[in-house]
Amino acid sequence: MRLFTAVTLGATIEQRAIEELQRLRAVAPHARFVKTEGVHLTLVFLGEVEEARLPSLREALEPLGPRHAPFVLSVGGGGSFGSPARPRVLWADVRGATDALKALQADAAAALQPLGFEPEHREYTAHLTLARSKDPRGDPALARCAKALEGSDFGEGRVDRLVLFESKAGHYLPRLEVPLTRAG
Repeated sequence: MRLFTAVTLGATIEQRAIEELQRLRAVAPHARFVKTEGVHLTLVFLGEVEEARLPSLREALEPLGPRHAPFVLSVGGGGSFGSPARPRVLWADVRGATDALKALQADAAAALQPLGFEPEHREYTAHLTLARSKDPRGDPALARCAKALEGSDFGEGRVDRLVLFESKAGHYLPRLEVPLTRAG
């Protein structure tokens, strides 16, 4: 199973992301846009994991819920990664309680490390990936998309759970949901 931990962003942001992606597809028809079902922010990518390890993942992740309170994020604007003329990735900016998001991400990474999942050695940067270039050299149309995102507003959403997702045949299936229950 291909697994990752993430947080979802709620119906408002998901609906606005769908609308924005439809608009941007016309600007960058050759880019690979993200699937609109289950718009999420990946916290820790685990990769291929045997199903027999699910109980140990549950034991590692469930204690995180009582340590974190729900929080609110908003999404809007955006930019790109890669060359300004030929970006490789288009993203929307994540704002709001990003310190709470970073704390949850760090806690999840620390909880999974004893199970052999090494954290990425770079600071976690909250962003919502929208599209990737099919060409490894980048796509000039993604630069136009980044410009088109200026001033966009996807709204806000309440993050109230950590989800362990399985990526299967292009769909995201929740395998474990950990409610965030600490009183704010």
